[in-house]
Amino acid sequence: MSSAPSHVHAMSTGATPGVKRRRLIFATLTTVTALALLALMTVTLSPNGYDAADLVMIGFFAVTLPYTAVGFWNAVIGLVLMRFSRAPLELTCPAAASDDPSRAISDRTALLSCIRNEDVETVSRNLSAMIDGLAHAGVADRFDVFVLSDSNWLDVIEAEETTIAALQARWADTIRITYRRRDDNPGYKAGNIRDFCDRWGADYQYALVLDADSFMSAAAIQRLVRVMENSPEIGILQSLVVGSPTTSFFARVFQFGMRLGMRSHTMGAAWWQADCGPYWGHNAIIRLAPFMADCHLPTLPGRPPLGGWILSHDQVEAVLMRRAGYEVRVIPEEFESYEENPPTLLEFIRRDLRWCQGNMQYGRLLGMKGLAPVSRIQLALAMLMFLGSAAWIGFMATTAARVFLADEPAVMFRPDTGMAMLATILTMIFAPKLATVIDVLSRREARRAFGGTFRILVSVMGEVLFFMLLAPTAALAHTLFIAGLPFGRTIGWSAQRRSGHSVSPFIALRRFWAQTALGVAGIVGFAGISTAALIAAAPVVGGLTLAVPFAVITASATLGALAVRFGLWRIPEETLRPAALAPLSLPALQTPWVAGAGETPISAVSEPAKG
Repeated sequence: MSSAPSHVHAMSTGATPGVKRRRLIFATLTTVTALALLALMTVTLSPNGYDAADLVMIGFFAVTLPYTAVGFWNAVIGLVLMRFSRAPLELTCPAAASDDPSRAISDRTALLSCIRNEDVETVSRNLSAMIDGLAHAGVADRFDVFVLSDSNWLDVIEAEETTIAALQARWADTIRITYRRRDDNPGYKAGNIRDFCDRWGADYQYALVLDADSFMSAAAIQRLVRVMENSPEIGILQSLVVGSPTTSFFARVFQFGMRLGMRSHTMGAAWWQADCGPYWGHNAIIRLAPFMADCHLPTLPGRPPLGGWILSHDQVEAVLMRRAGYEVRVIPEEFESYEENPPTLLEFIRRDLRWCQGNMQYGRLLGMKGLAPVSRIQLALAMLMFLGSAAWIGFMATTAARVFLADEPAVMFRPDTGMAMLATILTMIFAPKLATVIDVLSRREARRAFGGTFRILVSVMGEVLFFMLLAPTAALAHTLFIAGLPFGRTIGWSAQRRSGHSVSPFIALRRFWAQTALGVAGIVGFAGISTAALIAAAPVVGGLTLAVPFAVITASATLGALAVRFGLWRIPEETLRPAALAPLSLPALQTPWVAGAGETPISAVSEPAKG
């Protein structure tokens, strides 16, 4: 287990009184909310008294509440800040609020592109665009690029060597590009970065960590560096990452919902987390001296999947940086920092299960010495994000079993409090999206950027249906995976398919047969009880039953092209077309859309507008 920090930064010794008050307010709101919902559930189950099954259901429900309550209040606070604060950034990330864009940067920064069996052409394209932007800004001499590879597929290795050599030759007079591939890959990405620190870290003040699909404009990169230079108390500064414009139908709908939810959620979280902010492992800048000294990841006791190397390294590094006395901050506003989202349901689930395995390892870190209380809460919430899915499945399974076995199912629950609780939970789950939708619809320029009121409303309704189909499928996948962890089930760190591709029904059925079987059994069982029971269970059993067609249909290239054509699930970049994205030649920005009233289609615009 990691030892105490070797030194503590004197400028950041703890939360200010103001931040402590915010955390007390937030803790009170979330605790009261969770307890109220727990009481409501207890009353709902009160007919005929309580038995062991009731207690199991209440226990499962309790596990789901912390993450739900935290997400709800993050969204509410974020909405209040977005709508009513004149300077929300001053309340959430003061160092970024005081940034002066005209100030030149002086420190040296390494750009770390971490890859493993990736499409190296896309990596090269993104890096070229970033280098070109830095060169045009006149600051390329303050940066070096490191392509850090853990690839182990021979064809990918050959492509990397050829493509990166060409990249080095192209930019030889502008910026130094170093390619290094490890034959042995202990620690995966975190080990990759640690190896960089051991070899070259002393030569740089900062490292900007990028994933294979990351892209940041030169303005966004310089902003992070300037804030770090002007704020020696910050150890990690995370940008708000948004999805790149895409023609993938699955990714398009998913990231539209994320775009509506992330800003309010992140802003609300930043208000109370303050100096104990998040680190998502990419599109973030790190102060290297304390990172190298105090952010060594522990090797967990026992064998994988719960022992050994830590997969979800980012949040652990964040809490270690805070333990060392440095702040971890997030800039909760969108500013040309992008990633690609999984193009299919299969890739989405695979990524989720890797996060799930890594987050479940946090249980062995909760007792680590010297962590700030908020840091321990963050580790626990990261676990509850996936344990909550398993708890929901457990709750639904127990409910179904009781209904099937009961002589009179209707008298098991109070319908009045049950409906009130269901409505409350759904409101809380969708609160982050609702908060940003309210904000977007209230602003003329924001409405236009997302495609106009009609497109926004249609897209929101489609995204809600998408989420209702996705959620039970993902929840059961989380549950089955967590159940297998004690028996050695593991996901590892495999390559990700980031480009759009079709999914055959056979592959989808092989992957989601359990969801399908459970969904069909639920429909048959609930239909045998009553029509009302089937209607109540429809959102869950329906989503499970439709997992296979959902996976196949949402991978359709035709649907993705039609969505782009008609401007559905549009993100602001497709309307504003930032100049920084032009070198990427993204298909979603090349396809003309059907213009609505007062709009000009992309094909009629000769020059890209700056965002």
